[in-house]
Amino acid sequence: MRHYFEVEPHEALERPVTDKQCPDAVSQSSGSVVNGELQGAGFEGPVEGTVETFFQGSNVSFSTSSATARISIDDRRSPVRVTGASDGCYGSSMGQRALGFEMKSNQPARSISPVLELGAYEALWLQPGASFKKIADKFRAQPDALPSDIVDEKLARETADRAIDVLTKAGVERFGIRVHRAGDYPMTLRDAMHPVELLYFLGYWDLAETNCVAVVGTRKPSEEGIKRTRQLVRELVKAEWTVVSGLAAGVDTAAHTAALKLGGRTIAVIGTPIGQIYPKENQELQQRLADEMLVISQVPVLRYAKDHWKIKRTYFPERNVTMSALTKATIIIEAGETSGTLTQARAALHQGRKLFILDSCFRNPKLTWPEHFKARGAIRVSDFSQILESLASVHQD
Repeated sequence: MRHYFEVEPHEALERPVTDKQCPDAVSQSSGSVVNGELQGAGFEGPVEGTVETFFQGSNVSFSTSSATARISIDDRRSPVRVTGASDGCYGSSMGQRALGFEMKSNQPARSISPVLELGAYEALWLQPGASFKKIADKFRAQPDALPSDIVDEKLARETADRAIDVLTKAGVERFGIRVHRAGDYPMTLRDAMHPVELLYFLGYWDLAETNCVAVVGTRKPSEEGIKRTRQLVRELVKAEWTVVSGLAAGVDTAAHTAALKLGGRTIAVIGTPIGQIYPKENQELQQRLADEMLVISQVPVLRYAKDHWKIKRTYFPERNVTMSALTKATIIIEAGETSGTLTQARAALHQGRKLFILDSCFRNPKLTWPEHFKARGAIRVSDFSQILESLASVHQD
């Protein structure tokens, strides 16, 4: 049994959310949410991270006892819905956690349950023949709908339980979601041909709201390609750009590791669910990005678990489309004629993003795609300063 209740701005609400003892819970604390963490005097134990980034920027008071939870929101924005797990442990990821969304002023005010939306999204993917296009078409036909408006509530909640259980067993103890029309969903995603309605994430979502540029390329780069990646990332970090890549072997790994080594910001947009590691040799890197930076996935947990490996491969080019939409530009280091990187190149031009291609790609006589994309508006780069100068025009402080 779970309790769902509405909280109005400046309204304090006290309701039972657990029927078991929580002896290690603090009795009362208050403060602000900064980078997804409650900050203020007296915070300890399970209060850490109890209120997620859904309340980012609000002042929140929170108190727990063995049978009650009290939330008050010092914020004049739209109402939010808070959910609590009745047994104090909704998997290991949702235990004694309050979830809610702060509604953006330029979006319709909707009170939602993140758990319900998660379950509805997963349920949509379990329907026969589901794909990014077909699901996007459903929402194009119902432009004001949330996932929960399309899926039966009971089914959504049951599906959410199953998905969270899978993530818990995979060792994901804490994660967040972003849903279209609620919270900090990045509206740039709507530029994609088939925009996703929900994203999973690990880490600090605020990084997605910085100035981001994608650095991508082949899984099997040359030594010169790795060297160019590191040199480029050094210049981007100096210019305070956040480096986004796909955590694949090769160029992606070089981009992420270079950004970390230089003390810069980096985001991984992965082609698996957040509970999966790919490639396996990047397990340590993916965990570090989840702990210190940001890992984003649009891949449905339950559908992925049942897909054949040949189907699973299709999620990677789809994530390239989302990566492009999340960033202001894409830079290609190296790529073959059939590389998935070219999916991102096409997406970038379709979405009106800048597309940069290093000069070395043009000088490779085996490649035809560089000239093809240049004819469509891509920028041939012979010096990294060209990239920085061009990016300055889209840089927002």
